[in-house]
Amino acid sequence: MRAHFLLAMGTVVLLSPSTPVRAWDRQVEQGRTLARAHCARCHAVGRSDLSPLAAAPPFRDLHARYPVEDLAESLAEGIRTGHPSMPEFRFDPDQAQSLIAYLKSLER
Repeated sequence: MRAHFLLAMGTVVLLSPSTPVRAWDRQVEQGRTLARAHCARCHAVGRSDLSPLAAAPPFRDLHARYPVEDLAESLAEGIRTGHPSMPEFRFDPDQAQSLIAYLKSLER
């Protein structure tokens, strides 16, 4: 059995595998799958790859531009950009949250 440790306000808390850590990991993996399927054609979606389209920012750098949580509404309503090469994307709210979770996982 694999356990996770969390340090919260000076207290070490032991989290069992059935705690929200696993749910977070699943959400991150779902987001990674979405990124690979819908975004990797232009964007670097991993920790060290290069964007196939030079003008497309790597996902690992997005958090430096703005809080990635701010993308949730745009992802659910449909991302539209000012340049014609970016297709419009619309994700359901759960997919949008998974993609946000994946983007946040790249901040580490």
